[in-house]
Parts: sequence; structure tokens; C-alpha cells
Amino acid sequence: MLATLAVLSLAESGSARAPAPTTALPPGAIAPTDSQKATARKIGRILEEAHYSRAPIDKKMSEQVFNRYLDFLDGQRSYFLASDIAEFQAYKFKFDDMIRTGDVEPAYAIFARFQQRNRDRIQHAIALLKTEPDWALTETFEFERQKAAWPASETEVNELWRKRVKNDALSLLLTGKQWPEVTDLLRKRYERVLKRVDQITPEDVFENLMNAYARSFDPHSSYFSPRNSEEYRIQMSLNYEGIGASLQLIDDYVTIMNVIEGGPASVAATLNANDRITGVSQGHEGEFKDVIGWRLDDVVQLIRGKAGTTVRLQVLPAGAAPGSQEKTLEFVRNKVTLEAQAAHKEVKNITRDGRTLKVGVITVPGFYQDIAAQNAGDQNYRSTTRDVLRLLNELKADNVQGIVLDLRGDGGGYLPEATALTGLFIDHGPVVQLKDTSGRLEVLDDPQPSAAYSGPLAVLVDRFSASASEIFAGAIQDYHRGIILGQRTFGKGTVQNLVPLDRWSQKPVSGQLTVTIGKFYRVTGESTQHRGVEPDVPLPSPIDMKEVGESALEAALPWDRIAGVPFQASAPSLPALPVATLMSDEDSRAQKDPDYRWLLSDIAAIDTVREQHSVSLNLKARREERTRQEKERLDRENSRRAAKNLPPFKSVEEIDKDKAVLPDVVLTQAAEIMADMVTGVRAAPAGQQQKTARRG
Repeated sequence: MLATLAVLSLAESGSARAPAPTTALPPGAIAPTDSQKATARKIGRILEEAHYSRAPIDKKMSEQVFNRYLDFLDGQRSYFLASDIAEFQAYKFKFDDMIRTGDVEPAYAIFARFQQRNRDRIQHAIALLKTEPDWALTETFEFERQKAAWPASETEVNELWRKRVKNDALSLLLTGKQWPEVTDLLRKRYERVLKRVDQITPEDVFENLMNAYARSFDPHSSYFSPRNSEEYRIQMSLNYEGIGASLQLIDDYVTIMNVIEGGPASVAATLNANDRITGVSQGHEGEFKDVIGWRLDDVVQLIRGKAGTTVRLQVLPAGAAPGSQEKTLEFVRNKVTLEAQAAHKEVKNITRDGRTLKVGVITVPGFYQDIAAQNAGDQNYRSTTRDVLRLLNELKADNVQGIVLDLRGDGGGYLPEATALTGLFIDHGPVVQLKDTSGRLEVLDDPQPSAAYSGPLAVLVDRFSASASEIFAGAIQDYHRGIILGQRTFGKGTVQNLVPLDRWSQKPVSGQLTVTIGKFYRVTGESTQHRGVEPDVPLPSPIDMKEVGESALEAALPWDRIAGVPFQASAPSLPALPVATLMSDEDSRAQKDPDYRWLLSDIAAIDTVREQHSVSLNLKARREERTRQEKERLDRENSRRAAKNLPPFKSVEEIDKDKAVLPDVVLTQAAEIMADMVTGVRAAPAGQQQKTARRG
């Protein structure tokens, strides 16, 4: 959201009530383009005509859009004054007419006020650093303000930001820094924010405004600007054309975070992590553009380009002081594949009764498909199902005795990939039901002629597993094809359609819209909307289900159910060991596992912190709290180490410096459950297998 681009400011030019607003924008303010006005009209028509709810953009909707737009700008209610909000009330019931006519200037006028408030507050924050606060005062900083009242006066907002700046400074003091160093660090931080405020573009404002409309229909309808449309395409296809480097903005420098294997930068081996890009040139002899202080996405656009073209970079080597000799590097752009975001595998060895069992784990980060390559006739186009099929064959060749499919954190993707992936594990049949805007029902079948894997299967999910992940997990559960492990899933039971806003353009010049056009239902008729998929065997997770999930989102569509469809589960069914036995064995194992006990205690500590909505601004009290928290963390870690016969740590600094990677406790337990399933299936007499058919 735009508010994240401008997070610190403090000052108010005056608290007197301003005159009634006018749509005239102040000199130099960001204004909508004619193209954006036309795009707004198009988006309004599409939302009203295509969205599943068929809700009209009327006066009631106008008020919702107005409030959501203000939340996008100032969700913590720390910039606008109550007098600003009172002034904006004149626009509250005009957002319906605005999107129909395309005359969206009132929203830009609101943003102009926000931008000015931002500048004022940042400049005041910098001024506050001239005087060291009184650290002995007993006072607190309330950092959760979503439901707070808007500051009523300049005095009130100044007090709010005095505490905010004091908290920033106190946090740095707790790391061992002294006041002069703290002021220098914060001044530079605030000055960078001030620069970002003035780098916001009309495209940024328009995207936020259109999303205020789209999200008022439901949380998953969204507008993507032309630039973010390309980022969306990259996420769905796992490839782009460029040099193959991950970038991040650090202290005004676009910095190399890592080089992507197989890309032009990796092949050349001339670009290193922490190198800083100072200039970009197109072609062999193009003029270099100085990019120090630029927005990250603007620099990215200069570096990306069509495969086969040349880009040159001026680079300040990692660790070199500003002003040192730079190096000039030349790259020929090429297709870069994001392997780290693709499905991948590993094998875990589990010991049971003196035998070693091999459990295959396939991690699926998303449901992706390179549609452009498929449409171009590429027989080797990339997709989740194709990648998982290859990994299944490799694991079968490695003689694994069971497979865990890890969908934790998988927020979904292309719906056809969910049905296709399910088809790798069931013989044939319906996977999901889809109900569209008109009420028409469609049953989507498994497109695969037969199952690619018929052995023991478990699916590991968490609260971030959503949409396509829930379709897959629900189908596996309904078919009794495997068991679901982990945490209740997100609860996103809606389907979106991608609508390009440029009919004849190869690129999304006007951006694109994702519109919720339907709801999906399991073959049993149950919706996953709000309720998600319940695991057969729950496993711990640090994710707060009250804060994460469809039920925590505004304007989410309601839960419902429809009639089920006939389906025949494919063999093998659930393991011979009943789920209750698997849960009991898991609980017994957890009590003896020091890593498991450490995870539970760590989650309990996280839950305690979550309950806090304010922090003390008394330096002594905060130091005591920090000391207590560090001691508790050290005790938790040393308890784990003692149980594993490892030497204790003397301080939390030793924990942070320890190179040993903490185990993925939940995945380890999922593999242990799979071992229980494998041994249970082998030990079960004939006739004790659970039923393999179920009718919805």
C-alpha cells in the first residue's frame, strides 16, 4: 500500500478547520492521466458486470470504497487529522460517480493532502532528533491504531509522533548504540523516506484507488498496474527476461542480493552479492543513467529487457567506499528461470524397528504454468503438474516408501493446475465444482488418464495454504487418497479470472484486473470459503489463525454448500492405522522430541508477544523486558540442546551466530507420520483396509 512508502513524519501546518474541498489539485500534485480515467471507467463496468456478487457500485458501495481508500493511505491513523477526514466527507458518496465518469480527481486531492502531511511529519521527525528524550519517563507507545480515533489536533498528532520517534530511537539504544549514532541512523532513515514520498507516481496512486474499489467487492479482486502485471506474470510462469539477479534497495543503492543460477549474470560470474549498481546503459555504447536514489522498480525496468539484447551496468564492488573505482559489466539478456520458486524434492530417512524407511518430500510453493510458452507450442512448457510428475518418477526410482506433499505457504495459482495435480494421485473422477456468476455449475474432472503414484500419501498444509492448495487437499481428503497434516487452511473458496484491460496490446499497457467470478466446492458439496480444509492430524504452527485467513478479511464472501457429486475413491485408501492412532502416536512422539517441545514453547512465547498492543518508552523498563525475553529464549534453546546432549549457549548472541540450521520440526513430524502409515499398511491384515468409496 502507499502508506508503506511513507512511514515516518511529524508536523502539522495548522489545526484550524480547512475550507470545503474542491477537486482542483494543488500545484505540483500528482494528477490522473487521460488513460487512467478511461481505465477507471472500464474497471467499474467490469466489476459490476462480472463479479460473482453482482453488487452495484452505488452510494453504499461508494462509502465502503471511500473508507477503504483512507485505510490504504493511513491505516494506522497517524497522518491525517480529524479535520482532514471531516473535510473529505464531501467526497464520501461521490466514489460511485467517479468511477463511472472517470473523473477521479477527488481521490488524487485526498492523496495530495496525505503526501503533504507525510512531508510535514517526516521533517518534524528529523527536527525531534536534535533533543535527546527523557528515558526515565513512565509512558507507553500504542502501536496498534487501526481502530483508534483520528488525531483531533496538531498537539495530539505531534504527541503521537513524539512517542513513535522515541520508540524508534529506544529500539536502537537497546542494540548497544549511543545517542549520537542513533540520531545519525534515524536521520538518514527519515531522509530516505522523505525522498520516497516524492517518488510516488500517478500509477501508484491509481493502483491503490482501483484496489479500493476491487477490494470492496471481495478481498481477492485486484487491479494490477502495467508494471505489477508483469510481476504477476513472472510469478505465474516462473520466468522472465533479464540478467538473473535479485535486487534490493539499501541506502539509496540498488544492491545485488544474490545471483540466480543459470542466468546471464551467473554464467558471466562477474557480479557478486552486495555489489551496488550505480548506472545502467542500454546496448554496447548507450549513455549510462545514474540510478543512485532511484526507486527499485524503476531500476529493475531498465535492467530487464528482451532476450538477446545487451545491458551494461556500472557497479560499485561490495565493501568499496562510495567514490571508489567502479567496474563496468556487460550482459546479454536471456530467459531466467526462478528455480527456487518451483517444486522440488528431498528424501528423509526414518528409522522404525531397526529398519530405515525412505520418505519422499515434494515441496510445492505455488500452482504455476507458463501459459505463454504453452500457447507458443513449446512442448516443454513449465507447470506445477509437470514438475511434480518428474519428481514423483525420480522418487519412485529412488524406492521411497511414502510421499509427503508439502503445501505450506502455497497460496495457490492456476486452477487447472489444481485439478491436474490431483490427477497424478487419483485414477479418475471429479475434483472440484465451480459455480459462476450466473449460478451455473460446472464439475471439473481430473484430466489425467490414470494415477502416476498410488502409494502412501500425506499432504502437509498450514494457514497460508490457500485456493488451489485447498482444492487439492480437499480432493485428496474426500477421496480418502491420503491424509491431511498440519493446520487448518486459509479458507479461500473463490475463483478469479484475469482480465487484460488492453484488447489489442501484447503488453498490459493499462494493467489488468483479477475479478472473482465464481466459488468452488468440494465433490462433497462443502465450500472451503471461510472454513478451509481441516487437517486429519493437526500439527503446531506459529501462524495466528485469528489474524490470518479468509475469516479475518473484510468483504469476504460467505460460506455455503451445494449438493455433492458422485465419485469413486481410488485405491489405496487411508492407512490401516486409524487417524486416531496416528494422532496418538504423534502425541507420544512429540512428548519425547526436544525439537518438538522447543517449537511449542517458542510458539507460546510468540503468542504472548502478539497479545501486546503497546510498549514501554522507559529505557530501564525496556532493558529489563529485553533481558527477560533473552533469558527465556536462551533457556528454551539450552533446554533443547541439553536433551540432545549438546553444550549450552552462554548468550543469545551465540544462538544468532550458530551456523547450524534449526530443523523443520513440522516437516520432520510429517515424515514420521508417513513412516507410521507405511508400517501400519504393511502390518494390516487383509480386509481391515478402510472403505475406498464415498458418495457425496
